[in-house]
Amino acid sequence: MPLSMALWKISADKLAELPKSKLNSEARLEDWIAADTSILGLDVLIIGRQVATAFGGRIDLLVIDQKGDLVILELKRDRTPRDIVAQVLDYATWVKDLTPKDIDAIASAYLQESLAVAFAKRFGVSLPESINSNHGMVIIASELDDSSERIVQYLATVYGVNINAIFFSFFRDNDNELVGRAWLLDPEDVVERSESRTQPPWTGYWFVNVDQNWDDCRAYSFLSAGNGKRYSGPLQDHLDVGDKVFAYLAGSGYVGFGQVTSMAVPAKDFAMVSRGAKLFELDLREPRIRENCDDPDLCYWVVGIKWIKAFPRGEARTFRGRFANPNIVCKLRHQATLDFLRKEFGVGEEEPVGEGVAPT
Repeated sequence: MPLSMALWKISADKLAELPKSKLNSEARLEDWIAADTSILGLDVLIIGRQVATAFGGRIDLLVIDQKGDLVILELKRDRTPRDIVAQVLDYATWVKDLTPKDIDAIASAYLQESLAVAFAKRFGVSLPESINSNHGMVIIASELDDSSERIVQYLATVYGVNINAIFFSFFRDNDNELVGRAWLLDPEDVVERSESRTQPPWTGYWFVNVDQNWDDCRAYSFLSAGNGKRYSGPLQDHLDVGDKVFAYLAGSGYVGFGQVTSMAVPAKDFAMVSRGAKLFELDLREPRIRENCDDPDLCYWVVGIKWIKAFPRGEARTFRGRFANPNIVCKLRHQATLDFLRKEFGVGEEEPVGEGVAPT
């Protein structure tokens, strides 16, 4: 049966269900998404709106994510399930063949600046060397019917197609309008299933970017990321106790291999059991980790690490063609890089896990 959402208002400690309302124009929904893609729960940059394809159709919104992959966002409007699914698949056959030059032309026309410049502004990192290696499709609707759900689920779960659906429910509370959002399928599961068909298998190791506080990370056994959920979120969402990670310092190379000993906590709450002190009580070289310490969204988050082998930044290990990625955390799938790292960091030998650290 199709997804259904309900909202209740709390009044005098009693619940009153809010009546659903029909959106008077899905153009409003497109405008909202164009103004702020965060309402989708996706970290993307819009590079085109009503993008004309070579087949005569127009993509509602074309976006790029931090990995450099394109995603088609298409509103269902009043089209039938068969029509909207066929339409978005047709658009995908065009998007998959777009070259970096084509994509830059689309982005430059919409953003009034080059894709490289806009990408760096949006994500704080350089545009990846390889873009559009993969692409995704998201159907957006104010309502979803049973047929649409079945078709999307079938393509995504049985055949590993990177397709998903998201619906927005609308409610009224007197003169106030409220909007609720729900994904049909877990976005990360859909992407992971799709990538497993086109990419090498996961090696079991995580790739983690470290920044200019690497000296502190190495000295006090932690990894950190902050200045927004875009950066700290991956530490919270992906790394679990026992996970093995390779730390990469952009512009230098790989600097550390270790194992996660504690889950992510705000930096101000992170303490080292062996030193009997919180992180902020220690002599830190990089002061930025203390910024916005009382804001759970903007503060730095810290994961405890037992470094099995770690090098000073001047002794980073690298080679031509090594894997590097702008994401804070991602799965290491590049076999040549893993073979290199095994040798440089002695991976494959017994990997002891020390006392580590824990929040207080």
